[in-house]
Amino acid sequence: MRAIVIGATGATGHDLMHLLVHDATFTEVLVFGRRSWPGEKTNKIKEYCIDFDAFETWQDWVLGDVLFLCLGTTLKAAGSKEKQWRVDYDYQYKFAEIAKQNGVKTVVLVSAEMANANSSFFYMKLKGALENAVKLLGFEQTIIFNPPGLVRKDSDRKAEVFGIKLLMFFNSMGLFTSKAPLKTEDLAKAMLCAVKALPLGTHHVVGKDILKLISDTK
Repeated sequence: MRAIVIGATGATGHDLMHLLVHDATFTEVLVFGRRSWPGEKTNKIKEYCIDFDAFETWQDWVLGDVLFLCLGTTLKAAGSKEKQWRVDYDYQYKFAEIAKQNGVKTVVLVSAEMANANSSFFYMKLKGALENAVKLLGFEQTIIFNPPGLVRKDSDRKAEVFGIKLLMFFNSMGLFTSKAPLKTEDLAKAMLCAVKALPLGTHHVVGKDILKLISDTK
Protein backbone atom coordinates (compact mmCIF):
# COMPACT_ATOMS: atom_id res chain seq x y z
CA MET A 1 0.00 0.00 0.00
CA ARG A 2 0.96 3.62 -0.45
CA ALA A 3 0.54 5.96 2.51
CA ILE A 4 0.04 9.72 2.35
CA VAL A 5 0.89 11.80 5.42
CA ILE A 6 0.36 15.44 6.34
CA GLY A 7 1.55 16.70 9.71
CA ALA A 8 4.63 14.47 9.71
CA THR A 9 6.73 16.99 11.64
CA GLY A 10 4.37 16.93 14.65
CA ALA A 11 4.75 14.50 17.54
CA THR A 12 2.18 11.94 16.38
CA GLY A 13 3.09 12.33 12.72
CA HIS A 14 6.77 11.83 13.47
CA ASP A 15 6.08 8.60 15.35
CA LEU A 16 3.76 7.45 12.59
CA MET A 17 6.42 8.08 9.94
CA HIS A 18 8.92 5.94 11.81
CA LEU A 19 6.43 3.05 11.90
CA LEU A 20 5.47 3.42 8.25
CA VAL A 21 9.09 3.31 7.12
CA HIS A 22 9.58 -0.02 8.90
CA ASP A 23 6.19 -1.55 8.02
CA ALA A 24 6.37 -3.89 5.03
CA THR A 25 2.65 -3.38 4.36
CA PHE A 26 3.46 0.07 3.03
CA THR A 27 5.74 0.18 0.01
CA GLU A 28 5.84 3.97 -0.32
CA VAL A 29 5.19 6.95 1.96
CA LEU A 30 4.28 10.30 0.44
CA VAL A 31 4.93 13.20 2.82
CA PHE A 32 3.39 16.60 2.22
CA GLY A 33 4.40 19.60 4.31
CA ARG A 34 5.55 23.16 4.41
CA ARG A 35 9.07 22.12 5.28
CA SER A 36 11.28 19.11 4.68
CA TRP A 37 10.75 15.93 6.71
CA PRO A 38 13.49 16.03 9.42
CA GLY A 39 13.57 12.29 10.12
CA GLU A 40 15.36 9.37 8.57
CA LYS A 41 15.75 9.41 4.80
CA THR A 42 15.00 6.27 2.82
CA ASN A 43 14.01 5.46 -0.75
CA LYS A 44 10.58 4.57 0.63
CA ILE A 45 9.82 8.21 1.43
CA LYS A 46 8.81 10.68 -1.25
CA GLU A 47 8.71 14.28 -0.06
CA TYR A 48 6.66 17.20 -1.33
CA CYS A 49 7.26 20.65 0.15
CA ILE A 50 4.07 22.52 -0.67
CA ASP A 51 2.07 25.68 -0.14
CA PHE A 52 -1.22 24.39 1.27
CA ASP A 53 -3.02 27.45 -0.07
CA ALA A 54 -1.89 26.76 -3.66
CA PHE A 55 -3.61 23.38 -3.94
CA GLU A 56 -3.68 23.54 -7.73
CA THR A 57 0.13 23.10 -7.71
CA TRP A 58 0.10 19.80 -5.82
CA GLN A 59 -3.36 18.22 -6.07
CA ASP A 60 -2.33 15.79 -8.81
CA TRP A 61 0.38 14.29 -6.56
CA VAL A 62 -2.05 13.10 -3.87
CA LEU A 63 -2.21 9.49 -5.01
CA GLY A 64 -2.25 6.49 -2.71
CA ASP A 65 -4.29 4.10 -0.59
CA VAL A 66 -4.37 5.58 2.92
CA LEU A 67 -4.37 9.23 3.95
CA PHE A 68 -3.19 10.06 7.47
CA LEU A 69 -4.29 13.50 8.68
CA CYS A 70 -1.99 14.52 11.54
CA LEU A 71 -1.70 18.25 10.86
CA GLY A 72 -2.35 20.66 13.69
CA THR A 73 -1.16 23.71 15.54
CA THR A 74 -1.83 25.56 18.77
CA LEU A 75 -3.59 28.87 19.19
CA LYS A 76 -0.35 30.36 20.49
CA ALA A 77 1.68 29.16 17.51
CA ALA A 78 -1.00 30.15 15.00
CA GLY A 79 -1.46 33.61 16.46
CA SER A 80 -5.26 33.76 16.17
CA LYS A 81 -8.32 31.55 16.08
CA GLU A 82 -8.77 32.30 12.39
CA LYS A 83 -5.25 31.12 11.58
CA GLN A 84 -5.60 28.00 13.71
CA TRP A 85 -8.86 27.15 11.96
CA ARG A 86 -7.10 27.56 8.62
CA VAL A 87 -4.39 25.05 9.54
CA ASP A 88 -6.37 22.55 11.56
CA TYR A 89 -9.58 22.62 9.53
CA ASP A 90 -9.19 24.21 6.10
CA TYR A 91 -5.89 22.61 5.11
CA GLN A 92 -6.82 19.16 6.35
CA TYR A 93 -10.29 19.20 4.84
CA LYS A 94 -9.04 20.40 1.45
CA PHE A 95 -6.36 17.73 1.45
CA ALA A 96 -8.92 15.04 2.31
CA GLU A 97 -11.29 16.32 -0.38
CA ILE A 98 -8.55 16.12 -3.01
CA ALA A 99 -7.51 12.65 -1.82
CA LYS A 100 -11.09 11.41 -2.16
CA GLN A 101 -11.36 12.87 -5.66
CA ASN A 102 -8.08 11.13 -6.57
CA GLY A 103 -9.35 7.71 -5.50
CA VAL A 104 -7.83 7.30 -2.03
CA LYS A 105 -9.93 4.69 -0.18
CA THR A 106 -9.03 5.22 3.48
CA VAL A 107 -8.63 8.30 5.67
CA VAL A 108 -7.32 8.30 9.24
CA LEU A 109 -7.90 11.51 11.19
CA VAL A 110 -6.35 12.48 14.52
CA SER A 111 -9.02 14.47 16.35
CA ALA A 112 -9.60 15.19 20.04
CA GLU A 113 -11.33 13.45 22.91
CA MET A 114 -14.24 15.89 23.32
CA ALA A 115 -14.57 17.01 19.72
CA ASN A 116 -18.07 18.39 19.10
CA ALA A 117 -19.18 20.73 16.34
CA ASN A 118 -21.72 22.25 18.74
CA SER A 119 -19.25 22.89 21.55
CA SER A 120 -18.89 26.36 23.00
CA PHE A 121 -15.14 25.75 23.23
CA PHE A 122 -13.33 26.83 20.06
CA TYR A 123 -10.88 23.92 19.81
CA MET A 124 -13.49 21.23 20.40
CA LYS A 125 -15.85 22.92 17.94
CA LEU A 126 -13.09 23.04 15.32
CA LYS A 127 -12.26 19.36 15.73
CA GLY A 128 -15.91 18.31 15.71
CA ALA A 129 -16.63 20.32 12.58
CA LEU A 130 -13.67 18.72 10.81
CA GLU A 131 -14.82 15.23 11.81
CA ASN A 132 -18.27 15.86 10.37
CA ALA A 133 -16.90 17.31 7.13
CA VAL A 134 -14.45 14.46 6.56
CA LYS A 135 -17.15 11.84 7.20
CA LEU A 136 -19.37 13.46 4.57
CA LEU A 137 -16.65 12.99 1.94
CA GLY A 138 -17.59 9.31 1.84
CA PHE A 139 -14.27 7.46 1.97
CA GLU A 140 -14.68 3.68 1.89
CA GLN A 141 -12.97 3.56 5.29
CA THR A 142 -13.00 6.55 7.64
CA ILE A 143 -11.18 6.14 10.96
CA ILE A 144 -11.27 8.96 13.49
CA PHE A 145 -9.16 8.85 16.63
CA ASN A 146 -10.38 10.74 19.69
CA PRO A 147 -7.44 10.26 22.05
CA PRO A 148 -7.18 11.55 25.63
CA GLY A 149 -4.34 13.91 26.54
CA LEU A 150 -1.22 13.07 24.56
CA VAL A 151 2.24 12.60 26.00
CA ARG A 152 4.57 14.18 23.46
CA LYS A 153 8.34 13.71 23.61
CA ASP A 154 10.16 16.97 24.40
CA SER A 155 6.92 18.95 24.32
CA ASP A 156 7.19 22.73 24.68
CA ARG A 157 3.46 23.07 25.41
CA LYS A 158 3.75 24.06 29.08
CA ALA A 159 0.04 24.03 29.88
CA GLU A 160 -0.35 20.62 28.25
CA VAL A 161 2.67 19.18 30.09
CA PHE A 162 1.32 20.45 33.41
CA GLY A 163 -2.13 19.02 32.66
CA ILE A 164 -0.67 15.62 31.76
CA LYS A 165 1.39 15.51 34.97
CA LEU A 166 -1.66 16.43 37.02
CA LEU A 167 -3.78 13.78 35.33
CA MET A 168 -1.07 11.17 35.83
CA PHE A 169 -1.00 12.07 39.53
CA PHE A 170 -4.75 11.50 39.78
CA ASN A 171 -4.38 8.25 37.80
CA SER A 172 -1.81 7.02 40.34
CA MET A 173 -4.48 7.44 43.00
CA GLY A 174 -6.99 5.45 40.95
CA LEU A 175 -8.89 8.52 39.74
CA PHE A 176 -9.91 9.39 36.16
CA THR A 177 -8.26 6.23 34.87
CA SER A 178 -10.52 6.20 31.81
CA LYS A 179 -8.77 9.39 30.72
CA ALA A 180 -5.20 8.20 31.26
CA PRO A 181 -2.73 10.08 29.02
CA LEU A 182 -1.62 8.34 25.84
CA LYS A 183 1.87 8.35 24.36
CA THR A 184 2.01 9.61 20.79
CA GLU A 185 3.92 6.49 19.76
CA ASP A 186 1.01 4.35 21.02
CA LEU A 187 -1.45 6.48 19.09
CA ALA A 188 0.65 6.03 15.96
CA LYS A 189 0.72 2.25 16.46
CA ALA A 190 -3.06 2.18 16.86
CA MET A 191 -3.50 4.17 13.65
CA LEU A 192 -1.67 1.51 11.66
CA CYS A 193 -3.48 -1.31 13.44
CA ALA A 194 -6.83 0.31 12.67
CA VAL A 195 -6.16 0.47 8.95
CA LYS A 196 -5.38 -3.24 8.89
CA ALA A 197 -7.97 -4.52 11.39
CA LEU A 198 -11.12 -2.44 11.06
CA PRO A 199 -13.72 -3.16 8.37
CA LEU A 200 -14.92 -0.66 5.79
CA GLY A 201 -17.17 2.09 7.10
CA THR A 202 -16.80 4.87 9.64
CA HIS A 203 -15.16 4.29 13.01
CA HIS A 204 -14.40 6.40 16.08
CA VAL A 205 -11.61 5.01 18.26
CA VAL A 206 -11.62 6.50 21.75
CA GLY A 207 -9.96 6.21 25.15
CA LYS A 208 -8.85 2.77 26.22
CA ASP A 209 -10.07 1.30 22.93
CA ILE A 210 -6.94 2.78 21.37
CA LEU A 211 -4.62 0.60 23.46
CA LYS A 212 -6.98 -2.35 23.11
CA LEU A 213 -6.73 -2.06 19.35
CA ILE A 214 -2.96 -2.44 19.61
CA SER A 215 -3.12 -5.46 21.92
CA ASP A 216 -5.83 -7.19 19.87
CA THR A 217 -3.81 -6.98 16.64
CA LYS A 218 -0.46 -8.20 17.98
